[in-house]
Amino acid sequence: MHRRNGSVAHAIAVFLKQQGIERVFSLPGGHMKPIWDELAHEGVRIVTARHECAAVHMAQAEADLTGRLAVAIVTTGPGLTNAVTGMGCAYAARSPVLVISTRPPRPQQGMGALEEIDQPAIVAPVCRGVEVVSHARHVVPRLDLAVSTALGDNGPPGPVCIEFPTDLLAEALPPPYAGHAAWSRRTRAMRPPLPETVHRAAELVRNSRRPLIISGRAVLECRDAVVRFAESSGAVYLDTRASRANLSARIPSYAPALRARVIAEADLVITAGRVLDFELAYGSPAIFRQAEAFLRIGRDADEVTTNRRGDVELRADVGLALEALVDAGAAPADPDRDWLEEIQAENARKSALFQQGLRSHPPDEHGRMHPYSMIAAVNDFICDDSVIIADGGDILSWARTALRAPMYLDLGPFGCLGVGVPFAVSAALNFPGRRVIAVVGDGALGFNVMELETAVREGARVVVVVANNRAWNIERADQIVNYDGRVVGTALTDCDFAAVARGLGAYGERVERPEDLAPAIERALARAPAVVDVFVSGEPLSADTRSGLAVVPPLQALVAWDQAENEWLQQHEPLRGLA
Repeated sequence: MHRRNGSVAHAIAVFLKQQGIERVFSLPGGHMKPIWDELAHEGVRIVTARHECAAVHMAQAEADLTGRLAVAIVTTGPGLTNAVTGMGCAYAARSPVLVISTRPPRPQQGMGALEEIDQPAIVAPVCRGVEVVSHARHVVPRLDLAVSTALGDNGPPGPVCIEFPTDLLAEALPPPYAGHAAWSRRTRAMRPPLPETVHRAAELVRNSRRPLIISGRAVLECRDAVVRFAESSGAVYLDTRASRANLSARIPSYAPALRARVIAEADLVITAGRVLDFELAYGSPAIFRQAEAFLRIGRDADEVTTNRRGDVELRADVGLALEALVDAGAAPADPDRDWLEEIQAENARKSALFQQGLRSHPPDEHGRMHPYSMIAAVNDFICDDSVIIADGGDILSWARTALRAPMYLDLGPFGCLGVGVPFAVSAALNFPGRRVIAVVGDGALGFNVMELETAVREGARVVVVVANNRAWNIERADQIVNYDGRVVGTALTDCDFAAVARGLGAYGERVERPEDLAPAIERALARAPAVVDVFVSGEPLSADTRSGLAVVPPLQALVAWDQAENEWLQQHEPLRGLA
């Protein structure tokens, strides 16, 4: 159907290879097979998932874990609509993913062609950009623009969708665009901070006594700069899900066990590449009670303005901004050393007690182990370079506080259940020498359990540890607490996921007793890809259940924050007329 040397399909393949793409995540489809063929000819690996959403999840994991552009290719119509949830997840996570799709041949468009639908209108809300290519001379320039947009050259990074009509793939690239080999690899341009803004930011730090740094994913690209700034400024450090990694342990002032207190008591809050979203109470003064100022550091407008403008806003790459602040001597002139020492000491004490107590939780009356007991056993097998995935509702709450995470991904701000196995598969393909362990709830596993077959077929050595409590448990617990115990639609049957794994060609083992878990994980690591299906109690109330996350309060994500917000608004009633 197409001509290899010089066709549009060939140009797409060569362009992707020039961008450093070693693999694409995809599913077969008649409309886009010419691109596949050319990619294979160029030596680009095609990883075939079992669902388009999972393919985009895999691309997102590659982008998040490597910091590079990743690519998913999906076919027309239902192929693209299946991918929308994955694109939404990548959009919320700000992951640089290029989604390539196709549409019916141009002569058939508007006639009710096979799989015809208004694709750009569907994907636009979950993309940083949408490109529709209709002429061969636009192919390479639009691809280049799509990559630039996905990387975040002129805005937040995130998914970009570009589509080509199937008949265009066979056309020849006209001169001068046939010289696509001249298009070099696209990288994001660096954005240094303005000197005058650095001066104002340094003054803000000097005038503070109890500074706090809250980080986003951008800090993972400039770890040394973050450590230097935290040490030179004496600021307390908090990571978030996006920045959770072994970086945190390098910072002496890291205080995860005192998160609520530090947020309430800091007088200067420094956000480093982090949007003030629901996880940070939208920067509300009701929660950041003693914050006299905010220093917002970020490359993009939403990182320095969303929900609470910075008193100083450093629009720059986070690493360059932090290095400039260190060079400018940004440190409190009169630091509250007693506060910092107390925070460090109390955090160490609480963290030690927490770790000691992980293994002290007894099984429930049915003999099912506590979630912390399962996580403690998993922690024993996590190495310093392991990649850890967490996926689920209830189990995510336990994992956030207890699971070791040298390199970490979870379902992110979009709250997209089902990412666990696709993320793990992608992680194992990108880091074949590392241990990849996914802790997944039984409800979440059901979304993409078929990707275990992808792991087998692609040789992705993942170990999936299933927290099987036979329920959508965070919702079930909320029903018990807040709906007079009426459990409606949240109980699940006893699914044997070990048997499912074996049916898909992976190793599978069920564990009912706590003492059997460690040997089972050891066997799973030796025989990966593997599933360890663990009987876990659904009776203990997770932190997210106790905080009321499932209640969905009107003003804040947590009940306590919601109450504090209401009280603050009542105290500041005259200000409401200015809103």
